[in-house]
Amino acid sequence: MAGDLQYHWLPFTGNREFKSEPRLFVRAQGMYFWGANGEKILDGCSGLFTCAAGHGRTEIADAVAQQLNQLDYTPSFLRSHPASFELAQRIADLTPADLNRIFFVNSGSESVDTAMKICSIYHRARREGQRYMFVSRERAYHGVNIGGTSLSGMVRNRESFGPSLPGVVHMRHTWLPEHRFTKGQPDTGAELAEDLQRLADLHGGQNIAACFVEPLAGSTGVLIPPKGYLQRLREICDDNGILLVLDEVICGFGRTGRPFGAQSFGVVPDIMTMAKAITNGAQPMGAVAVRQGIYDTITEAAPQGAVELFHGYTFSAHPAACAAGLAALEIYEKEALFDRAAALSPYFLDSVFALSDLPVITDIRGYGMIAGFDLAAGVKPGMRGHAVQKRLFDAGLHIKTTGDAGILAPPLIAERSHIDDMCQTLRVVLSEC
Repeated sequence: MAGDLQYHWLPFTGNREFKSEPRLFVRAQGMYFWGANGEKILDGCSGLFTCAAGHGRTEIADAVAQQLNQLDYTPSFLRSHPASFELAQRIADLTPADLNRIFFVNSGSESVDTAMKICSIYHRARREGQRYMFVSRERAYHGVNIGGTSLSGMVRNRESFGPSLPGVVHMRHTWLPEHRFTKGQPDTGAELAEDLQRLADLHGGQNIAACFVEPLAGSTGVLIPPKGYLQRLREICDDNGILLVLDEVICGFGRTGRPFGAQSFGVVPDIMTMAKAITNGAQPMGAVAVRQGIYDTITEAAPQGAVELFHGYTFSAHPAACAAGLAALEIYEKEALFDRAAALSPYFLDSVFALSDLPVITDIRGYGMIAGFDLAAGVKPGMRGHAVQKRLFDAGLHIKTTGDAGILAPPLIAERSHIDDMCQTLRVVLSEC
């Protein structure tokens, strides 16, 4: 039984509409949610890109319960606990190259703001404190804290909150009209990376601290990087002393068929942010992976025994979150879910792209185990996507929508039958639009 709905102010939700017609989840197991009226709802978006191993994993619940009974909380300021170091090492085993210094936070939004701070203090430690600028992209999503909101390029996430942080500039996004209905990476568009060089020429590359990009732009509707695009960004960053930061909050932990998008797309960043599937969604957690050289530069610039980074959170590396993270990584490895995602991806993408004959769909994009589709706009932008999301729920399918774009990212435990059911439900509902 739900409490009085009036007291909870829901995020990213039309609260008045929701409370007049609520759609509630009350249980989840495997590939499915169950609604308040007993309806079974296929999870087509891994919760919110969080539950890569599906729902109701008792291994994680048991690990969290055991940890809470043994050690419920440890401050991370001047103190820690063994599981935090073990989880950091397990994550470092998955990250590319020498991104082996792990800073724990509680969300993807916090990971982005933390990464921005690390970039700034790194350049100060190198006596290049004039590097105050950050580069991001149009249609980017980097969370909702003030730094991430400033980096983000989705208008509705920015327009209500006044001026962003000074010194944030944006490149163009990577979608081009000729990319319509392209499966995987487009062959054209690598030249869009030259926007970073143009901004370096305009503002002075020596004034730019970092370039933040998602390996593929997820929340905006899944924009796949053109072939060679990320590699060219890497080159420009190297030429100008700019740090390259990959926001792996959605891509991380198998979504692209490898541990991280960096490995799938063949580029090594200087810093990576991550969250969501780090605990399979069972506990709030995020992390920032930093190249060892950056960590060494920052720590060695401070006097021995002094605090090197004046930053952190009350719940950084919370024991229960670390227990959940360790249990989740054990599941991913034991069940080879990253390899499973790579093997299932062709069937998933073929099934989604088979919907291209529906007149209401104007584009489909996809890579790995994530795909996006655009709907022809209705009377007002976003109205059709919102209506479709509700109708899909009522038809037994949960997906994510952003405006008139739908996003599919099923748990990596999915079988072909789940993909078939998901796409059949989409076909029925979208045929009626």
